[in-house]
Formats: sequence, C-alpha cells, structure tokens
Amino acid sequence: MPLLVNGERIDLARPTADMIRAHPHLEEKAKLLRSQPAQIVEPKGLLYVQQREFAVTTPKDSSVSILGSDDATTCHIVVLRHTGSGATCLTHCDGSDTEAEVSLIMSSVKSFSSTTGCGRLEVHLVGGFNDDRQLSQKLTNQLLRAFDLQPDDVHLVTFCVTELNDREEKDIHFPIIYGIAVNVKTAEIFPATFPEKGPDEDLRSAHVLTGATLTNIYDAKREQLHIGPYFWRPFPHVDFWLEQDDEQILQNLSTSPLAEPPHFVSHIRSTLTFLKEHPFPSHSLFPDKKPRIYKKNEEGLWEQVCSDKI
Repeated sequence: MPLLVNGERIDLARPTADMIRAHPHLEEKAKLLRSQPAQIVEPKGLLYVQQREFAVTTPKDSSVSILGSDDATTCHIVVLRHTGSGATCLTHCDGSDTEAEVSLIMSSVKSFSSTTGCGRLEVHLVGGFNDDRQLSQKLTNQLLRAFDLQPDDVHLVTFCVTELNDREEKDIHFPIIYGIAVNVKTAEIFPATFPEKGPDEDLRSAHVLTGATLTNIYDAKREQLHIGPYFWRPFPHVDFWLEQDDEQILQNLSTSPLAEPPHFVSHIRSTLTFLKEHPFPSHSLFPDKKPRIYKKNEEGLWEQVCSDKI
C-alpha cells in the first residue's frame, strides 16, 4: 500500500521538487514549522531520542509526554503516529539502513494500534538541508521509498526536509530546524532544543559511534527506559583521535562540517573519552548482561532502578 498525500499516491519516479509543486500545502506547512522559534524543552516528562534510537508510547503514558531529538544536520527526524490510538514513535535516522528502520517503527506503532478500528497512520519528516554531498536528499528519497513499500497506507502530513529546511549564509548552507519534539498527548510537533540529552548520553553515543543498528530504548507498557546491554570492541585509533585538534575532528568525523552545532566537537571528544575508558563494556558497564533501567521519579526526571527490583 502506498505513501499518500491528500489521498493520492506519491509518484516517487519524479523529483521531490515536483511533489512539492503538486502539493503546495506541504510547502506551506513546512514554512509554518520553520517560522516557529525552537522551544527549550526541559527534562520533566521528556524522553530524549539519540541518533539510531527510537521510542514509541501512547497518550496513556503517565511518565512521558514529550518525545524529542536534535543535532540533526544531514539526518532526518521521523515522527509516525496512529490517529486512532495516539501511539507515537519518534526516531533519528542517518541513512544506515533506512528500509529496515522504517519497517521497525511501523511495527512498533502498529503494536499499540491493533485494537483500534478507526484512525490512520501519519508520518512527519523533518531535517536535512542542501548539503554538498547530497546526503540529505539521498536520505529523503530513501525514507519516501521505504514508507511507500509498507503494507499499510501511510499519510505524509509534514515534509520539512532538505530543500524545505535549508538556509544559505555567505554561500554556506545550513539546516533551519536541527531538532523537533512531539507532544504525545496533543500530537503537536514543534522545533526544539534540549539542555538535557540523558540519561547515559556518552554511553548511548558510544553505541552509535561503534556501529549500532536502530534500537528501541523504551518499554511503554512498564514506562521504563532501557539502555543496553551494549557491546563493542576497542575503538580503533581512539588515542589518535583524542590528540587531534577541533578542526581535524570536525572535518573527519562529521557528514557536514560547516553546518554542525557549536557543541559537536566537545560531544565527540566526550564520546571518544568514554570509549577509551570502556574498551570492553561487557566487563565495565554490563557485567551481568542486563540493561540499565530508568523510570521517571515524582519530579518527572529519570532515575535508575535496580534490575532485580523489576
């Protein structure tokens, strides 16, 4: 079953610019989203999703009301929602295995929506820009094709990607929106930044840097965040990378060096330091091969709970 806009199947053989011209309301909606200032989302009630992670929950969740992610340059942030059950998934895709990732998030949302007769699946795509290597355009095309291959009808509602999320300054291109959040209760989607990206920010980033596949980090039925267990081999040349200056790290470890947010290099250094400190996570981080489990406390903040108390 196809990917639809206003009930019509998208012709993926045509350039995305043609699709935008054929459905001007998509461009209007993107313009409206771009015009909103990024809201600062505080940790209370937030579930932050990193690159190559996804989380799904429903409006019944008493712990999480906001799903969000940011720091997307060539990456895209995808929100998939079932209008009947309200089941909402947010993921941060980088093009590593787009078709498999879309199938995974489709299954996750449908698992919360099977008892709901009414409603439809709606997808919102945000991120990317007109980067020199055209990685954003490639990812946009991959996502459209992957959703079009799904057995269920999927309705494209928000399309603020690549050329629709691009600004130019002194001949250099940048994304306009780097991050978004979705309110699980109201379905509102808005540009956002997040002072807190935890828990276990370095651990989760290390998992991505060592080649992670898309990972579900949330058990909505138990309202628990599950991190790991993750295993990797010692990161190659970690000392070499830690000795490099900021420019070398930026040029070599980013897909879009000119467009990265200011904290990119410090974030990468922190992740590399973590990998150096934990070359064998099976010994130092996950000796019992069990995940780190977190629940929201009364203040709405993540608090680690012991596995044996679950």
